[in-house]
Amino acid sequence: MRGNGVSVFGDRKGGNEAVHDEPVNGGMPGGRSAEDVLLAAALAHDLDGSFEQLVLTYQDQLFGFALRLTGSPRDAEEIAQDTFVRAYRALAGYPSERVRGLQPRPWLYRIALNVTRNRARGRRLALVPLDGLVAQPPADEAARPEATADRAEREAELGALVAALPERYRAALILRHVEGFRYAEVATLLNQPVGTVKANVHRGIRLLRVALEPRQVSNPRIHAASARRAAR
Repeated sequence: MRGNGVSVFGDRKGGNEAVHDEPVNGGMPGGRSAEDVLLAAALAHDLDGSFEQLVLTYQDQLFGFALRLTGSPRDAEEIAQDTFVRAYRALAGYPSERVRGLQPRPWLYRIALNVTRNRARGRRLALVPLDGLVAQPPADEAARPEATADRAEREAELGALVAALPERYRAALILRHVEGFRYAEVATLLNQPVGTVKANVHRGIRLLRVALEPRQVSNPRIHAASARRAAR
């Protein structure tokens, strides 16, 4: 998505809510990757011996996801740790057939999302890191100091705007446009109809566009960067 010269997204693919550690199995659209199949089989065969591989495979992804939702590295680290603790306890209670049918990535994201929501009650979120939300400039442009400054400024502004979005828009938008889940997968993770997810993502994007317009007009650096791109 590109609006008013500022690239917001690339084209890459509240209440007392309890944390549900139910596995996302065949109901997740798109099937399972070969890596997921092998990892789930290993967990079913030897949970203690294979759990470290689950952690190594997904710890960075979960930390990044939690960081984008909360804006706090400390909270993100604790959320990732809590997610794996809850995952281990859940897996230890599942029969092996259930574990073999598991899709580890969306299942872990669901746990992390609920842990984040529970921790975030009553808190004001900080800035949201936006790696993946701002489209990368061409290599020659990115190497210039002014381009680096422009990108950093855009990311900071977008981070503040995303953090200010209502949670229903923020979570759907990040899952879709940063984490790369398809709409049907986001719907499963959020336990919402696909139409609701699409509406929330599109509404979040519209809110960002509206909020960016006056900032771009009042910010000469962003305006100049947009003019340079438009001239090419």
